[in-house]
Amino acid sequence: MAHEGDGGAAAEQDHPLLHAEHVDVVRDGRHLLRDVSLAVLAGEHWAVLGANGAGKTTLLALLGAVSHPTHGQVRVLGRQLGRVDVRELRSYLGHVNPRHPLRSPLTVRQVVLTGVTNSIEPDPQRRPTAGQLAHAEALITTLGIAHRAETPWTVLSQGERGRVLIARALMPAPRLLLLDEPATGLDLTAREQLLDSLDDLRLRHPELASVLVTHHLEELPASTTHALLLRDGECVARGPVDEVLTTELVSDCFRHPIRISRTDGRWTARAAARTPAR
Repeated sequence: MAHEGDGGAAAEQDHPLLHAEHVDVVRDGRHLLRDVSLAVLAGEHWAVLGANGAGKTTLLALLGAVSHPTHGQVRVLGRQLGRVDVRELRSYLGHVNPRHPLRSPLTVRQVVLTGVTNSIEPDPQRRPTAGQLAHAEALITTLGIAHRAETPWTVLSQGERGRVLIARALMPAPRLLLLDEPATGLDLTAREQLLDSLDDLRLRHPELASVLVTHHLEELPASTTHALLLRDGECVARGPVDEVLTTELVSDCFRHPIRISRTDGRWTARAAARTPAR
């Protein structure tokens, strides 16, 4: 049974931006998700954690209106999947895909501006307005890449690309930001720059909600407010982050004794010392 914090009832009353209710996803007779529920309110920043194959990316695809549940309901911004044009719905979401398929040497500014049309390349039929240009500059500055605004995409580091893609996702001013393992492949400096940028972004935009998927607690920004733990497609725990990211629950989620600590708002996880055999 899932452990829940006090946020569940409040989420029901306050009309969540994202609401998955008793969701199953079945593919080829196999459950990828089983009876998973989640409610995300404005201003909340959720982490979804679990081992490889736990169902994290499958859940994010539902929340991003990319796929539909086999059973259960998913409401995104009050609209139920299956009863709404998902293409229109996706325009209200900022979905950050670290495997962005761009190959041409667009500048950082040009890549960010493609967020207006949600296209890979600029739309030759549309020129950005003065307001859109100003918004792009503000996001580029917030994400700490103003000095790279004229740099081609093809020569950016992986960490710089991650921050560019977050700025791009925020161009339409979405109410929700979905991040699929944004720190994957980053070195220590790039990871810390990315997490600092996310903390700053959340501070500047208190109405924004986000869901970040990872399997490393060290990749969570200090501004994370809630967490959901998945194991084999089932919810182990969900609720306020300090109630969920505990040694007991994380060890249960990963089926391994793990000691959790938090310092200056950030988490670390280490394998718990085993008692030596006598």
